[in-house]
Amino acid sequence: MCHPSGPPPADVPFWRPDDVVKGLSGTNSPIYRPDVFAIIEKRIAELDEELRKLSLDIHDHPELKYEEHRTHDVLVNFLTDHGWDVTPHYLLETAWVGKFTHGTGGRTLGINSEMDALPGIGHACGHNLIAIAGVAVALGVRTVLEELDISGTVVLLGTPAEEGGYGKVKLLEKGGYDGMDACLMCHPAPGPALSASLSSTLAINQLTVEFHGHTAHAALAPWEGQNALDAVVSAYNNVSLLRQQLKPTYRVHAAISGRDWTPNVIPDYSKMQYLVRAPTTVEVKKTVPRVKACLDAAALATSCRAEYDYQGVPLDEVRQNKTLSDEFASVYSSKYGTIDYIYGISNASTDFGNVSYALPSIHPSFAIPTEERGTNHTHAFAKSAATPEAHNACLNTSKALAAVGVRVLTDDGFFDEVS
Repeated sequence: MCHPSGPPPADVPFWRPDDVVKGLSGTNSPIYRPDVFAIIEKRIAELDEELRKLSLDIHDHPELKYEEHRTHDVLVNFLTDHGWDVTPHYLLETAWVGKFTHGTGGRTLGINSEMDALPGIGHACGHNLIAIAGVAVALGVRTVLEELDISGTVVLLGTPAEEGGYGKVKLLEKGGYDGMDACLMCHPAPGPALSASLSSTLAINQLTVEFHGHTAHAALAPWEGQNALDAVVSAYNNVSLLRQQLKPTYRVHAAISGRDWTPNVIPDYSKMQYLVRAPTTVEVKKTVPRVKACLDAAALATSCRAEYDYQGVPLDEVRQNKTLSDEFASVYSSKYGTIDYIYGISNASTDFGNVSYALPSIHPSFAIPTEERGTNHTHAFAKSAATPEAHNACLNTSKALAAVGVRVLTDDGFFDEVS
């Protein structure tokens, strides 16, 4: 997920790989239905080795957006082996859904498992951990429903292409979230040991521009050309000037590409992809035209033609449902560690934001050991996502999420507050 916009501020605490962590730092204060939580902890503990093996298998075979064919099959087979009704290739080629219903009636709990990796750096956003977290939550909740004879449905949705592919947005549009009363997932991030964060994220919109010019001999007759490389460089510099007048919480960043560039030919084509982020979708929508004006000016200055593509709908910021968040914070802080509302993935973006606009949702992040300058989307973070410490942190978070999910299904008063 994440599309991070850079490392956190210098004062963000990190859990270093060589830190000595002794036991749990939870408060051990009372939680809702201790009998339920005991079942969840026992079941996920029983699955520990299987889930660790599954996580490492996914981690060692990274696949990019909409190419998660092997990962799709591995997760489908895992759930099928555990007795789930699984539909492969659900609505999207590499999406899948597993369903379990106990009894009659009751509410429906949705859970997400992400799967995709990043070009060149593999699972540098830890989606292998997100995948097994979804599985752990789903299996933990199922066991509670069976052992305590509670009616309800659990839907575990395998969501591809979070990294720039709008996977959840497409699933949302196709009805993949229909019928869910609430949806849960989590995400690894830097942070202090034994901590989780309930921060929001940044909304984001992607804007692509192609500059079309005219070739010419760069020495013999450069005046005959319309330089698309100059256009893209000018556009980049214009946006850099714009940043002075943007709020510190905004992010605008780009990648430049071209074709057949050589020093003695005026280039007739260039391309740049911009990501525009802000704390809310409303702010993003107000900022995109200001960025476009910078690109228009570059086209005008170089006599090039600008062709725009607004790729996909904007991704909304994550709206952490307050009642669900409060319950997660209560369980997690009671059993496993500390909660904050600042760090985690607060400066990143995710397609789960759109899900959180559509139905009650939470998306906590959990800290895993990281190296200096080893935040999400780095080789170091990919390495961190395979450590035993990261696995344990993932399962602790999964237990707390499962407890929240069971309360959604069993506590009518609680659900009234959620919805």
